[in-house]
Amino acid sequence: MNRLAHETSPYLLQHADNPVDWWPWSAEAFDEARRSNRPVLLSVGYSSCHWCHVMAHESFEDGATAAYLNEHFVSVKVDREERPDVDAVYMEAVQAATGQGGWPMTVFLTPDAEPFYFGTYFPPEPRHGMASFRQVLEGVSTAWNDRRDEVAEVAGKITRDLAEREMSFGDSRVPGEEELAGALLGLTRDYDAARGGFGGAPKFPPSMVIEFLLRHHARTGSEGALQMAVDTCERMARGGLYDQLGGGFARYSVDRDWVIPHFEKMLYDNALLCRVYAHLWRSTGSELARRVALETADFLVRELRTDEGGFASALDADSDDGTGRHVEGAYYVWTPAQLREVLGDADAEFAARYFGVTEEGTFEEGASVLQLPQQEGVFDAERLASVRERLLAARAGRPAPGRDDKVVAAWNGLAVAALAETGAYFGRPDLVEAAIGAADLLVRLHMDDRARLARTSKDGRAGAHAGVLEDYADVAEGFLALTSVTGEGVWLEFAGFLLDHVLAQFTDAESGALYDTAADAERLIRRPQDPTDNATPSGWSAAAGALLSYSAQTGAEPHRTAAERALGVVKALGPRAPRFIGWGLAVAEALLDGPREVAVVGEESDPATTALRRSALLGTAPGAVVAVGVPESEELPLLAGRPLVDGKPAAYVCRNFVCDIPTTDPDRLREVLNGRNT
Repeated sequence: MNRLAHETSPYLLQHADNPVDWWPWSAEAFDEARRSNRPVLLSVGYSSCHWCHVMAHESFEDGATAAYLNEHFVSVKVDREERPDVDAVYMEAVQAATGQGGWPMTVFLTPDAEPFYFGTYFPPEPRHGMASFRQVLEGVSTAWNDRRDEVAEVAGKITRDLAEREMSFGDSRVPGEEELAGALLGLTRDYDAARGGFGGAPKFPPSMVIEFLLRHHARTGSEGALQMAVDTCERMARGGLYDQLGGGFARYSVDRDWVIPHFEKMLYDNALLCRVYAHLWRSTGSELARRVALETADFLVRELRTDEGGFASALDADSDDGTGRHVEGAYYVWTPAQLREVLGDADAEFAARYFGVTEEGTFEEGASVLQLPQQEGVFDAERLASVRERLLAARAGRPAPGRDDKVVAAWNGLAVAALAETGAYFGRPDLVEAAIGAADLLVRLHMDDRARLARTSKDGRAGAHAGVLEDYADVAEGFLALTSVTGEGVWLEFAGFLLDHVLAQFTDAESGALYDTAADAERLIRRPQDPTDNATPSGWSAAAGALLSYSAQTGAEPHRTAAERALGVVKALGPRAPRFIGWGLAVAEALLDGPREVAVVGEESDPATTALRRSALLGTAPGAVVAVGVPESEELPLLAGRPLVDGKPAAYVCRNFVCDIPTTDPDRLREVLNGRNT
């Protein structure tokens, strides 16, 4: 047992029984490197990473390799989901040096944490032009012992280069019509019209870009933007990326056609996509979008909710195939013979045709990933429901993928927003309650008495690592969604506490630029700062969105100003790299639309209040905020001075310091909130 046994990270705990003498990231590890005059091996990964498992089995579980590491290195293991700051800093170095990155990430450091040699996965034997891990270790050890001055010079140069890579903030002005139109044009160029999505393989679900497209359509009426969103969502939902039996999305598709997924299921993808499909339904009334939003929400609650009420980080890509081998996708794929075993010949033939299961297979060893290929004819809905039910029951008997039970604050914030809105749209109070349960956990366990956030928790115990910008921003986003859905002012208050930290601890007072770590956080070789959206909204764009919504709910001018200053980077990057700043573009759409502020006043028990509230929540105006409560309520600032109209519940809509005439008509309210901003 090494030093990882008492960590909260499931990924670190996976390595607790390795013969490698692992240290967690800590000052003590680097003190030991100085004392023993050894370099540091930094290994970064996460629990559902397939190649992390492979390298662990091949090298870190191997006694001879471990012995060499223990003699010549101080080995430090990091969960990238627990320490995104450490991951970001050294990934930037890896990408700068090699032109690519990924996990597992392998970096060799001096005892002062300066990097001097990089890589990702290393095989146990030389293969495909790659050196073996043992060869790399021996080469690094030799260089450290025999050419120390050269190593120090390289490490110093890399560290200086990183320090000098301070990004240009871009522009002090907010993005306008020209930049958003330019972003749409750039997306059109990258769009795969035949298959949906953007670019080639591997293909990732572009959830944040779709949010921008839906908002752009709502504000401008652009049919091209809507069509890209609709077609991409349909292709993803009909492909193997989507779990056709249990709901929920895999991390990405390895091919351009969305057929073969990388099977890990991440909380953040499913939270973002649940919200995307709910918003798509809100815009179009699509039955497919409704089904996928609800099935994904049910997947989140059924398979990722923890005993404490939060949501676990991920389900693994690999599982036991029934023979003792851990195989990617084993839980999800089917052969015709397996269908016959569960369904009998007739229903197996029916299922194979419906789900695209072939004798040749679409995956490995003759197995197929279930999908919904486009085909003629009408399928018997009752028969299909029976087939789904029996296949799902049979699949439940297979060895399940492992679950990473770590609760990450930011990703739970995304889940809170998705479940709150999906529950409100589709009349599912159980989903709203699940959102409230996760929000309660974040307040009780992750937030201290100064409203500082812990990044993670597990089994009811908060982790030791401080929250980063995305944690504060995404949790605030979740709380703001709950404010609109529930009308409870406590969530707005908590969001304000978090966003005050964003202003005080994460914002550059002079430029308005945002940093990923707090001013008083642990000092790394560089303070990470990245405005680009990748698998999740960047902390930068997420903070801009939450600050903007909070200012709309409260009238807080400092938060509005901070949001506008942060969006200057969207003006710079939007037209050049729209695929990588999708959430920033979506926030910019909200800014251009106002965003609109909707106050609904009336007794909660009055059906007229309920109808107005529903119209308010279903309005497509980008980034609109909603406050609901009784007249003269002090629960939410937007309700102040808003009386009933002729004794009836009423809705007030304001934007840019101008208010429409209040209405008591839900249809009129819907019309106002779905109208174009001209």
